[in-house]
Amino acid sequence: MAVLDDLSGFEFEDLMEDVFRNLGYENVRQAERTADEGRDVIMEEIVDGTRRAIIVECKHTGTVGRPVVQKLHSAIATFDFDGPKRGMVATTGRFTNPAEEYADRLQRNDDPYPIELIDGEDLREIADEIGLDLYNGRIEILCDETLRPYDPAADVDAPVQEAFRDIENIEAADLPVPHSQVTFRPVVAITADTNSVFETSVGVIHRINDRTQFVVHAERGHPKVADDEVATLVTENFHATVPLDTGQFTEVFDDVDERRFGQTQTEYKEWAVDRLQDYHTTTVTYTGDNNVTYNKTCEPNLSDISVQSIEPVYLPEVRQTTEILEYSYPYEYYSAGPSRVTLEDGIHRCVHCETSGVDETYTYCPNCGAIACDTHIKTERLEGEPVCTGCAVTERFALKRKYFYDEENLDAFRKEYAEMPLHEKAMENKLLAGGSVVATLLLVVGLLVIGGII
Repeated sequence: MAVLDDLSGFEFEDLMEDVFRNLGYENVRQAERTADEGRDVIMEEIVDGTRRAIIVECKHTGTVGRPVVQKLHSAIATFDFDGPKRGMVATTGRFTNPAEEYADRLQRNDDPYPIELIDGEDLREIADEIGLDLYNGRIEILCDETLRPYDPAADVDAPVQEAFRDIENIEAADLPVPHSQVTFRPVVAITADTNSVFETSVGVIHRINDRTQFVVHAERGHPKVADDEVATLVTENFHATVPLDTGQFTEVFDDVDERRFGQTQTEYKEWAVDRLQDYHTTTVTYTGDNNVTYNKTCEPNLSDISVQSIEPVYLPEVRQTTEILEYSYPYEYYSAGPSRVTLEDGIHRCVHCETSGVDETYTYCPNCGAIACDTHIKTERLEGEPVCTGCAVTERFALKRKYFYDEENLDAFRKEYAEMPLHEKAMENKLLAGGSVVATLLLVVGLLVIGGII
């Protein structure tokens, strides 16, 4: 089977655009297909601090002769670029001897417009380097880098310990070790330029000159744009990635899972171009030469949108679960070393109601392990410590409900209460006892009635 047999010439140009972008060239874009003047792909490189343009001719044919190389040399000379220029001819087949001799002579003579030849054999080597499937023209996502799943300067459990610091009545040192699992989820950061000009008989009515950057969740299924917080986490930490070594991370986490990229690089590029075409499509109102108002839908052409880079990386999703007595507290977040974006905070949440969020006050109940809001936390009468309404045993004393850890504590207080003088019993309901003399007398009479004294 010949290399890239099933691709059309235009599809081969699309592929080579992706190939050059993966090889590190900058500002890679295609020339207009209606009149390419011998230039299929245009890109740039920086050599010794100087930016140089590269004009590429793509030939999806069995043999490329000298006339193609000569035509490209002329196209380079006329290409408008303020700086040095060179050329490339890329083919799925081979070059004739005259073509190779012409390119060699340009090199030997230090021609200002040298031309590099890339044949089918060269493409095979490039394919191994960038993950190109030669037989369908798709570039698979190859990535072995991840954002840091934890802060190397701290313990892996540090985020959980930090979250528990806001909880009353519990010390981080008393917490059990949480179960930690990490899932390395693929994302791609895409940068694309859109340049379009829309004209009518009255002149330019709309212009687009925009660079768009966004991060995409890249697992199986339809790509999904990450929200701003996640995108910032990814883009601000690209410089601090580490090798994705699952063996190393299994020594830190209880469970480690690595997900695969769901689409090829070509598919992400096509998806991004379609999305940006829809995003930039707008209706413009303008006045014609006849003073009539018109509405025109301005939709950029696909060729107006150039994907500059598709950068893959793994985004660690860490889930740490702390088991305390009867309750389980999950804490889940995307991690990039010391930075993180919280996905689920099961610590700052009352187990008895819908109250949640770090702005509320929560207290730990040592009786059952519950974390409860102020509405569902009480003071245990015998021990004077917090107890939640979910596990507390209750009974009314001095017309006021009292809360106990269990029946044993309740029985102990019953005995203590029975031996109290009346004025101490009255003090068990401080609200009434401190309100007025009349209220206090009424409370004492009530207690005497309840006790069967009167």
